[in-house]
Amino acid sequence: MARQVLVGIDLGTTALKAAAFEAASGRVLGQVVKTLKVRVEPDGTREQDIGSIDRALRASLASLARQVGRTWSKVAGVGLAAQGGSAVIADRQSGKALTPLILWNDTRSLAHLGEIAASKPRSYWRRLSWREVPGAGLGKMRWLQQRRAELFGDDTIYVGIGEYVYHALTEVWRQDACNAAQIGCYDVPNRRLVRGPLDIVGVPLSFVAPLRQGHTTEPLSAKAAKRFGLSEGVPVAGPYMDHEAGYMSATELSARPMQCSLGTAWVSNFVLGERVKWSSPFQLVMPSPMGRGWLVIQPLLTGNVSWDWGLQTLLGPTRQRALRRLDAVFGQALLPPEHLTCLPWLPRPNPLNEGGFGGGMMLGISPHTSRQDLLRALAAGLCYEFYRVVRQVHERRAVDSVVLAGGASKGRFFGQILAALFAPLHVHTLENEYLSGSRGAIYPFSRRAGSGRARRVRLPIRSLRTRIERGFEAYMTAYDRLYSRFAPGGPLTFK
Repeated sequence: MARQVLVGIDLGTTALKAAAFEAASGRVLGQVVKTLKVRVEPDGTREQDIGSIDRALRASLASLARQVGRTWSKVAGVGLAAQGGSAVIADRQSGKALTPLILWNDTRSLAHLGEIAASKPRSYWRRLSWREVPGAGLGKMRWLQQRRAELFGDDTIYVGIGEYVYHALTEVWRQDACNAAQIGCYDVPNRRLVRGPLDIVGVPLSFVAPLRQGHTTEPLSAKAAKRFGLSEGVPVAGPYMDHEAGYMSATELSARPMQCSLGTAWVSNFVLGERVKWSSPFQLVMPSPMGRGWLVIQPLLTGNVSWDWGLQTLLGPTRQRALRRLDAVFGQALLPPEHLTCLPWLPRPNPLNEGGFGGGMMLGISPHTSRQDLLRALAAGLCYEFYRVVRQVHERRAVDSVVLAGGASKGRFFGQILAALFAPLHVHTLENEYLSGSRGAIYPFSRRAGSGRARRVRLPIRSLRTRIERGFEAYMTAYDRLYSRFAPGGPLTFK
């Protein structure tokens, strides 16, 4: 494959990222990022127009073709990754979308999801998915049934954006296990689709796509080849959930990495062995893409939604201006004053006011507290919350390194705080961190090309590490006193 090219596509929540890689070396030959507009409404709407995604995909591949030049004719494989948990109903034969794309973080169906959860004992959901709650897709289906009942029939199919685009490339419907888990119809211990949860909302198992089998590929269709200027029959891998692809991009960096996506939501991804016993209320579990064990996708109930609020509110007025000021803020001091603690669950319900929204808290504000101190407290709080959730994974030596990717991984201050918390493990940041999903999606074609290069984060000096450790202890004290009985995002624990 020395002169061949591999193309990786990553359809995220707010951006489509695509890149062309030299198959032999993994060198980036071309790259493009297209922002995807999200329609946000006060009622919890989070939608995207499918037509705009189609246009962004076509424009992205056209841009790659121009950047690569004549070598575009040597594309030998295409890998596709995408956000999990999104939803669109499409025509089964043509693949045409019949609804907008409902994103994973759309909250309009939460009331229905609560009713579905209550219809079965908690032990049912725990046995099915190894988590405490049903897949959000069940709630979305019921919400859609009440509004578009005519779309539920033999001629339609319920899929995510990864499945939709994979069909556009290959004319084949199939989904990854993690997307099926987020729909709510995946039996984790038996690694199969099941109809039981779908019976609750009155749809057959055929209403969702079949499971992808390992890393098998399907040929690029003649229609897609013509549309994108590629050769008919080029193998297409995927669709992978973006966190599965992100994990694959880190697997050559150490034997047991924890790959962390510091994006819209902060998520840690790692593999646990077949015989390991553990539990976590909000985890997603699927077979390891490496063939043995389980890939655990552990989300936090916070992330860049909270961080973006901090940037715009405390450093604004624009995100670009705020980003330019970050080095100065954290160059002056990495941490807030020791009395200042932030619990960063801004996008969560208020646990002290039933029905209210916004679970974030700042403790220790005084007349001397500056906006910069508040931002430092938020940054530290995000890192402390991250470590709280996966602390036992570190202490049990289930992983041997930490690899940071996603937008916030570019913040050196995040890397320094996490390096102190995870010491003595090495913490790395991926080069071209925003391409981790695109690169990981081509891993089945070439392990070398699909694995990213990384830079090691320098460990802070001992005195600063001590302050970070004390800050985490203060964070846990605040959590135990104010939040523990509400259990917002309980940690992963080993049995």
